[in-house]
Amino acid sequence: MSSLDAVVHGARELVVGPAAGGDTLETHADGAVAVVDGAVAAVGDTADVLAAYPAENATTAIDATGKTVLPGFVDPHTHALFAGDRSDEFAAKLRGKPYQEILAEGGGILRTVDAVRAASDAALVANLTAQLDVMLAHGTTTAEVKTGYGLDTETECRMLDAIAAAAAEHPVDVVTTFLGAHAVPDDTDADAYVDAVIADQLPAAANGPARFCDVFCEADVFTVEQSRRILDAGREHGLAPKLHAEEFTRLGGAQLAADLGATSADHLLHATPEDAAALADAGVTPVLLPATAFVLDEAYADPQQFLAAADNRTGAPVALGTDLNPNCYTHSMGFVVSLACNGMRMAPADAVLAATAWAASALDRGQDGTGTLREGTDGDVLVVDAPSHVHLPYNPGVNNVEAVLADGTVAVGGGGA
Repeated sequence: MSSLDAVVHGARELVVGPAAGGDTLETHADGAVAVVDGAVAAVGDTADVLAAYPAENATTAIDATGKTVLPGFVDPHTHALFAGDRSDEFAAKLRGKPYQEILAEGGGILRTVDAVRAASDAALVANLTAQLDVMLAHGTTTAEVKTGYGLDTETECRMLDAIAAAAAEHPVDVVTTFLGAHAVPDDTDADAYVDAVIADQLPAAANGPARFCDVFCEADVFTVEQSRRILDAGREHGLAPKLHAEEFTRLGGAQLAADLGATSADHLLHATPEDAAALADAGVTPVLLPATAFVLDEAYADPQQFLAAADNRTGAPVALGTDLNPNCYTHSMGFVVSLACNGMRMAPADAVLAATAWAASALDRGQDGTGTLREGTDGDVLVVDAPSHVHLPYNPGVNNVEAVLADGTVAVGGGGA
């Protein structure tokens, strides 16, 4: 027998997702959503939804009067599994030391690699669980998590196992990415390391939970051709390509992502309109990470070139992610939405879509309706103590998420009425 898991009703604004046949934001005043057996069963006017699904029959009923209800946030780019602390590097950056200099001195990614290698399996699982807890409290219900702090077969596989173990016990829906090519280990030739990733790490990673293969395509890290070799090999092992591209320099990563038909190209601070057009033509979702630019004091990526290029093309216009990692230590997609509006001048509706439905496209989850509230989609619902979606960026620095439902079950808050 079906179970009425939840009814959320009386919302001043109910955000559904992209309007049918377009990229505007569909909303309802005095809206409601009903979740049956973990999936959305009805969305629309409160009177209509309650007539079909009475609140008194629901396991959870939430009166959202005066509040905004929207789909759970989708975070398509995180390095949420790590160990150690790099707050001293944060202080060094504030004194003017560039990240590349910190990396050259043994800090940055390589310092975290040492900490992850030294951590126990139990500690890795606990660390990721703690990060997912905070992300969930800020409204993220689907999140990508990358490896990449192992840089050897054993530790990369330990990271994959830790991601699987944490995900199995957590309400956040975790999508796993293999990022063995995150950096070149000390005293290792880059070409030799690429050979090792292809010959050793990828075959082992293909037996785990990874859905994607990613590469940090950047000057002094991995070249375009090295990145192509790894992503081609990853595809042979069933892993779809993603790419860190054009973060510090315009190296050609965006064009490579387009050539490969990658699921996403991420960062893109130095991408050009030509890059944006190539990505749109190839159906590659551009993922912008404004919190990274914020903490590195770099110029923001330009979302307008991607939004313009996406007209009449196949790809999602633009997605947003946190880039949660020890160098960009933020868990909040709400904060990212605020940066997108206040820093990158995105319209609030575009930013909300980029943090939900379009972000799902960056994980190949757009076709199943992740990041939307429509009949048949997962019952991942946020109740936000604000009168409209505009208040998310309008009221920055405040976590106004009041309740989170994951598959229709209360995961955070949820005082009902």
